[in-house]
Amino acid sequence: MARKIVTEAQQSFSFTRRSFVLGAAQFGVGGLLAARMAWLSIAQNEKYSLLAESNRVSLTLTPPRRGWIVDRQGKPIALNRTSFRVDLIPYRIQDQERVLSELQRLLAIADDEIERIREDIGKSAGFQPVQVAENLDIDRFAAVSIRANEMPGVAPAQSYARYYPEGAAVGHLVGYVGVASAKDYEKEKNPLLIQPGFKIGKEGLEKVFEPLMRGKPGAKRSEVTARGRLVRDLETRPDTPGGTLRLTVNAGLQAYASRRMGDQSASLVCIDCTNGDILTMASMPCYDPNSFSDGISHTEWKMFSSDDHLPLVNKSLQGLFPPGSTSKPMTSLGLLAAGIDPEQTINCTGAYRVGNALFHCSQRGGHGPIALHEAIIKSCDIYFYAMAKQAGMEPLAAMARKLGLGAEFDLPVTSQRYGTVPDPEWLERRYKRKWSTYDTVNSSIGQGYMLVNPLQLAVMTARIASGRKLLPRLTMMQKQPPAPPLDIDPQHLAFVRDAMAGVVNSGRGTASIAKLPIEGVQNLLDQSIRDFGGQVRHWERLAVLWIGRRSHRNPV
Repeated sequence: MARKIVTEAQQSFSFTRRSFVLGAAQFGVGGLLAARMAWLSIAQNEKYSLLAESNRVSLTLTPPRRGWIVDRQGKPIALNRTSFRVDLIPYRIQDQERVLSELQRLLAIADDEIERIREDIGKSAGFQPVQVAENLDIDRFAAVSIRANEMPGVAPAQSYARYYPEGAAVGHLVGYVGVASAKDYEKEKNPLLIQPGFKIGKEGLEKVFEPLMRGKPGAKRSEVTARGRLVRDLETRPDTPGGTLRLTVNAGLQAYASRRMGDQSASLVCIDCTNGDILTMASMPCYDPNSFSDGISHTEWKMFSSDDHLPLVNKSLQGLFPPGSTSKPMTSLGLLAAGIDPEQTINCTGAYRVGNALFHCSQRGGHGPIALHEAIIKSCDIYFYAMAKQAGMEPLAAMARKLGLGAEFDLPVTSQRYGTVPDPEWLERRYKRKWSTYDTVNSSIGQGYMLVNPLQLAVMTARIASGRKLLPRLTMMQKQPPAPPLDIDPQHLAFVRDAMAGVVNSGRGTASIAKLPIEGVQNLLDQSIRDFGGQVRHWERLAVLWIGRRSHRNPV
C-alpha cells in the first residue's frame, strides 16, 4: 500500500485550524469569566457588599421608649420608669454552668427559668443578648453588678419599663403591655419584637394605639469577628420615643371612683354633657396592669379566670344588664312621643294582670291614682305597664335607639357589647315567634329581653340632660363636630328632666338619699334595684343601677 504524502502546506493548514479552534475556545471561556466577574462586581455589588458588611459589622437594635398615656390635664396614666435588668452575652461566657449557678443564687431564679435561659443561649447568635431577669430591685441589681467582673458574659443594664401609677384603677381603661408572642412576630417579621425587654400593647388602648406609642428603635453598629466577638463600636443612632396619647378622662376622678367601688363588682361611667367626653370609665374589680406587664403565673391567671366577680371583664363596655327603672325616663319620652297625655292618671293597686300573668309594682300596696310626672318620681311600675300597653312597643324601641341604647359607639376599644333593644321584628327574627302584650309590659320597665351596658346608660342620660345627640369620646385626638339637637320635643325633655329632679329632691322620690345638702344644687337621678334571686351566687342577687346628672340647672 502506498504511503500518503503530507505536504508542508497541508501541515500548516491543519495547525492553523487547530490553533483557531483552541484560541476561540480560550477566548470564549475568558469572555464568560469576564462577564461573570462584571456581573458579580457591578450588578451584584450591593448584595455582596452587604453580605461582607454583615460578616464584619453587627447591628444591635435599641428598643424605643414607649409613648405616655396622659389624662385630659396631662397627668400620667401610663409612663416609663427606669428598670434594672440582667442579660447574658453568650460569646463572652467562659463557664456557663458556673455563671448560671451564681446568677440563680443571687437573683433567686427558679429552675424552670434557668432551663429557659439555657435554651435561649443555645439558639442565640454569639453577640445577641439573652434576658436573665428584669424589673429587679436595686439590692439584687447591685449584687450582680459588683460581681460582674467575676462572671464573664453577665451584662447588668438599665432600661425602661411600663408603669401605671394608679394600678388596677386604669386596668380596663388602658390595658397592658407584654412580650411579643411567636404569632406577633410572624405577623410583622420585625426583629425589634425579639429584643430582650421589648414589649407591645396586648389589651385596651395600649393595643389599639400600638403604632402611635411604639416609637422607632435606635441602633448600634459594632465591628465583630467571624465568631461574633466584639472588636469595636462603630456608631450609635438614638431611638425615637413613641407619641403621647391624651385621653378625655380625669385621672383623679377615675382613681376615686375605683377606690370607692373597691372589690365590689361594679362599673361607673361619667360623661361631660357639653361635648360627650368620657371623664370616667371604671370597672371593678380589675387586674393590676403592672403585674400583667411583668407576666403572671398560670396559678394567678387561673385565679383571675375563676373569680365570680369577673375582674377580666370590662363591665362598662362588655357587661350587659337589664336596665330596669333606669329606662323609665326613656320610656316616658317614648310615651309622650306616642301621644300619651301626661296628665292622664292610672289607678295603681300594686298589681297588673296581663292574661294569666300578674305583674307587681315596686310598692306592693300601690300608689293609687297617679300621672306620668309622679310615676317617674315614685317609679310606679303599674303606670308604665298600662301606658306601654296602650302605646305599643314600636315608639318605645324607637326612642331607646334614639337615646343610644343598643348602639355600638366609635371608640378606640378592642371590643364592646351593644345589648338588645327588643321589638316585634327583632323577636320574630331571633326567636321565630310573635310579639305579645306580655313582652311590651315587661320591656316598659327595662326588663324582659332588654339588655344594655353602663356606657349606653350614661350616653342616654347625657342626651336627655343636654337635648343633643352626644357621642362619647375617649381620646382628645378623636375630633367630632358639635352634636346636633335630638329629634325630640324640647318640652318633653324638660318635663322628664323635671321629674328626674323630683326623684332626688322632692322628698317623695325613690332616691331621696342622694340629695346634696348644698343650697341651689339639685341632682337628677333614677335608679333600678332588681333582685335576680334563683340559683345564683349571693353577690349577684342584687343588681343596682343608677343614672343621673350633677345639676338640674347646669347639666355639665
